[in-house]
Amino acid sequence: MTRRAILVTGFEPFGGDTLNPSAEVARALDGQRIDGVPVHGLVLPCTFAGALPALQAALAARRPQLVLALGLAAGREGFTPERVALNLIDARIADNAGAQPLDEPVVPAGPAAYFTTLPIKAMVAALRAAGWPASVSLSAGSFVCNQVFYGLQHACRRRRGTRSGFMHLPCLPEQAAAAPCPSLPLAAMVQGVQRALAVALATRDDDSSFSDGRLA
Repeated sequence: MTRRAILVTGFEPFGGDTLNPSAEVARALDGQRIDGVPVHGLVLPCTFAGALPALQAALAARRPQLVLALGLAAGREGFTPERVALNLIDARIADNAGAQPLDEPVVPAGPAAYFTTLPIKAMVAALRAAGWPASVSLSAGSFVCNQVFYGLQHACRRRRGTRSGFMHLPCLPEQAAAAPCPSLPLAAMVQGVQRALAVALATRDDDSSFSDGRLA
């Protein structure tokens, strides 16, 4: 396979926060290389109207072979790659533009769901082996994270050779200090995402023998 590029996206802070670890990780990885493949980091707006157009523009410009979208899941412990994206927007809070759509599809007349095309079980196994908490998640929620995950899979369904998916990150320690919750330092998150990307590059077929007893 011709190795083109990796695209890693994160989100700007939302919901009153001043930090979003997904944005910080995307910025930290921008310009790096994973096994010789250049990484492009992009911070998406946390708005229903703006996130997908920004993502689609990056896909067209970068033509990545691998895409990993990142988001914040406050309260979760460790890295949680997502298995399935739903064709549903049901916002529990308003986005950064004040929009709060309820019970709307991401793509009208689109399929009910898309599965990730990344080897998420192998990624979780590698993260745990490196000493980081990680588990497969079966719900990306129904906010902008899920919208981007579904929109990403929909956009990549006909992009031959492009694999894509979504992973949630926990809070940063600075966020946990204000509202106690599980957290990881930024350096650990960057290293963990680097490890997950390396596994995704090297692994075509997921580990079907891996059973995650802590499905989120």
